[in-house]
Amino acid sequence: MSILKANSRITSETDFLEGQVLLFNKPLGWSSFDVVKKVRGIIKSSKNIRKIKVGHAGTLDPLADGLLIICTGKFTKRIDEIQGQKKVYTGEITLGATTPSYDKETEVDQTFDVSKITDKIIHKTSKKFEGKIMQKPPIFSALKREGKRLYQHAREGTKVEIQAREVEIESFKIISIEIPKITFEIICSKGTYIRSLAHDFGKELNNGAHLSSLRREMIGDFSFSDAISIDSFKENILK
Repeated sequence: MSILKANSRITSETDFLEGQVLLFNKPLGWSSFDVVKKVRGIIKSSKNIRKIKVGHAGTLDPLADGLLIICTGKFTKRIDEIQGQKKVYTGEITLGATTPSYDKETEVDQTFDVSKITDKIIHKTSKKFEGKIMQKPPIFSALKREGKRLYQHAREGTKVEIQAREVEIESFKIISIEIPKITFEIICSKGTYIRSLAHDFGKELNNGAHLSSLRREMIGDFSFSDAISIDSFKENILK
């Protein structure tokens, strides 16, 4: 498998068509599809390729940054294999407030008193989420129901039934606590929504919570430390 890292260089259009795994640092505010579209455009214009398959191996929310894996050409057939591997995330949960999207995309809709929440309670509660758990995806997500993305239903005010599904949390480590802020590291299976985990964590505390920042550090053995920026890809890799 050919993996493009920061110091790599691709000189031939054949390399992209035969297949590349590109490790990107997805910028905040960009959707995963935004990155796919941008990368496809750069490859096509720089290498004079009329048509090429480009896809991502695992969605990363617009308000998250970190590792996004892009596959090109024949390697798009390996997307399912790659995105099926365990993932590592770091981020921040804010206690005492909920939002409809479970993150900062939407405004706070309810607030709670956090004065009785202690470090001991937080650590004890985090352990309850380790192992196999049932989780409902957020209504503000890209999953499809009845021919539309869930976030489209949410913005239209349409109620849609969302089924819980099993995911596995290998580790939920609390890194630091400065109430109402909690920083964490999570190792989890494919299909886990960290936003939902933050929301459910608040509920388990008999309080409220939302995800206030998120970074994907790893997918399997692919690491954020090897990721490149879109600008670096455009300005250096394709020269």
